[in-house]
Amino acid sequence: MTSLFFLFRLTVSWMVLYFLCALIANDALLQPIGRDAGGFIAATGMLLGAVVLITAFSHLRRVRLITGEVNSSSLSNRQRRQIEIPFEAGAAFDLVEAAVRELPGIESVDSARDSLQLRAKIKRIDPYSGDTVQIQFTRHLRTHFNQILVTVAPNGEAGSVTLICEPERSAWSDWFFVDFATNLENAEAIVRSVTRRVAGLRRAEQASVVQSATEKELTVAKLSLLHAQVEPHFLYNTLASAQLLTRTDPPRADEMLGNLILYLRHSLPRTEDSLSTIGDELERAQAYLDILKIRMGSRLSLQVEVPAALRAVLFPTMMLQTLVENAIKHGLEPKSGGGTVWILARTHETAVAVTVADDGRGFSAEGGGTGIGLRNVRERLRLAYGSAASFAIVANFPSGVAATITVPNTALNTIKKGAQHD
Repeated sequence: MTSLFFLFRLTVSWMVLYFLCALIANDALLQPIGRDAGGFIAATGMLLGAVVLITAFSHLRRVRLITGEVNSSSLSNRQRRQIEIPFEAGAAFDLVEAAVRELPGIESVDSARDSLQLRAKIKRIDPYSGDTVQIQFTRHLRTHFNQILVTVAPNGEAGSVTLICEPERSAWSDWFFVDFATNLENAEAIVRSVTRRVAGLRRAEQASVVQSATEKELTVAKLSLLHAQVEPHFLYNTLASAQLLTRTDPPRADEMLGNLILYLRHSLPRTEDSLSTIGDELERAQAYLDILKIRMGSRLSLQVEVPAALRAVLFPTMMLQTLVENAIKHGLEPKSGGGTVWILARTHETAVAVTVADDGRGFSAEGGGTGIGLRNVRERLRLAYGSAASFAIVANFPSGVAATITVPNTALNTIKKGAQHD
């Protein structure tokens, strides 16, 4: 029904225009024809009607080829689309502008990103340019260009796009001329291009999310693996010493087991949060050193200088423990007279430096290890902080080694943020 009405409307429009023109020009043009004037007008009108019907039918068939269906909206020379793009208005405007610029036959694009408006001129590519019956008749009357108007309105976190594709002529001409679905084709092409671009960005975002999740899982796995590298011999030796002390010195055995329980409580792996605090790590290290003091006796002494205000600063688990174990294993145990372990913490602007120092054998060949523990420290710092943290190890004076881990002062940053909000 829509198709028949379209054909009828276009034909009637031309017939009315033709007979009005014939009536006005009757005296000047048809008078010489005489009695055959009526027949001439009728024959010419029938010829005109046939050409109009052929042209309208061609338009109708092309619309059906493009959309698969025919309705009043698809048959119109002027196409309007409302597109909701799930990006902010500026990004939505960029997507539409890129889609318009890629259209074949584009002549000019005048865009104003600040006002979110775009106007483009596109050459009309006539699909039936070789058909002289329906084209040549009206070639000098038809426009050779179409135009595209785009306006983007912000809609929260999305952009609402109004797209208009129309001939470069007044609306009254739609009663007499068809555009052979060129504006319908342009509108559909822009919608397809925008949809493809949005889908591409969504796929890129999803791939990024998957990659981030994979990298996070790998990071957690690495941290868990590094965290699990605890010296097993320490546990065996401690239990063996406690078993021996239960027969010779029960109070000291009880003290050793208490320190072991405290040490193990702080050594439980953290799957969700790889960060502990300086206070918790210091408790673990002190429990470990108290156990060793029972075993080593006067050969081991401990000095701790960690301000109470820094104990709440976030700190990677087991790192302080690794430095303390290195100080004992490679510095003080090989030394006949033993020595001292210092644990110090200081603030430097927005960072906190935690140092473990000893006066043991230092970097001598006999006292050196494989370096796995220190490589683990560097790798874990990189995974947890990136370039915001650092690790340094130097010779201590007059003997021994000093290892320092520097991390962001999270407690200080929290205090500053709270003060800004106040």
